[in-house]
Amino acid sequence: MAAATEQQEMLIVTGMSGAGRSTVGNALEDLGWYVVDNLPPQMLRPLVDLAQHAGNSLPRIAAVVDVRGGKLFSAVQEAIESLRANAQVRVLFLEATDAALVRRFEQVRRPHPLQGDGTLLDGIAAERSLMAEIRASSDLIIDTSELNIHELANTISDRFAEEDAPGLNVTVMSFGFKYGLPADADLVADARFLPNPFWNEDLKALTGRDAKVRDFVLAQQGASEFIEVYAKAIEPVFEGYQRENKRHATIAIGCTGGKHRSVVIAEELATKISNLPGVAVSVKHRDLGRE
Repeated sequence: MAAATEQQEMLIVTGMSGAGRSTVGNALEDLGWYVVDNLPPQMLRPLVDLAQHAGNSLPRIAAVVDVRGGKLFSAVQEAIESLRANAQVRVLFLEATDAALVRRFEQVRRPHPLQGDGTLLDGIAAERSLMAEIRASSDLIIDTSELNIHELANTISDRFAEEDAPGLNVTVMSFGFKYGLPADADLVADARFLPNPFWNEDLKALTGRDAKVRDFVLAQQGASEFIEVYAKAIEPVFEGYQRENKRHATIAIGCTGGKHRSVVIAEELATKISNLPGVAVSVKHRDLGRE
């Protein structure tokens, strides 16, 4: 097997059932990792081979491996040791106290995968014994007993996010109210307080992407002030989103048809907030071209 590139990483996520493996997998996906859940240990080497063949297409892969694999799980330690000989592999082990695990299983009303005819504690004890060797050789152990799902996701983000990766991806979207509100909007602002270029014969056929329309809209009373104040107002919102591990947000700016005013305001607002720390901004004009 060829050696992995410096940029290529593999993370094996394992640990106690109920300790938060699904939350960790989702958090890693949000950070751009390619995540495979419930992978049999015997498939780890083919996954690494695939990732190395793909090169930069799969620079960071994570495999969730646990006792759901049944008898196949017994080969996990041997598989990991084999991979470590010629690939960059780390193991993240998630654990929690018996009390925390019992509480979580009772909340979802599901049996422990190793419980059989016994109690929850019997299943947990059996899993701890089975996991002892892999826990001892793990690169990172996280105790999730006192963490809720948001705190656990934040912990994963702190540990595994790329240094230059944005904390929040923001889409600024223009739209027309007459076509309905965007269903995925987190914040909605109304640009209909500005005069409508539609009623200007020289501007009617143009869009907010044209310089004449842009100059007209920004020359109106309150336009620039709105952009300035609104950009300032959403700064603490973005900071809060990042603290709560919210990775994507959509700001919708609407006017009547989504052709003139909202397009200009969306473009200008996107430029304004693009310099905020930890924020990556893109612009989408949902209804442009519908008229």
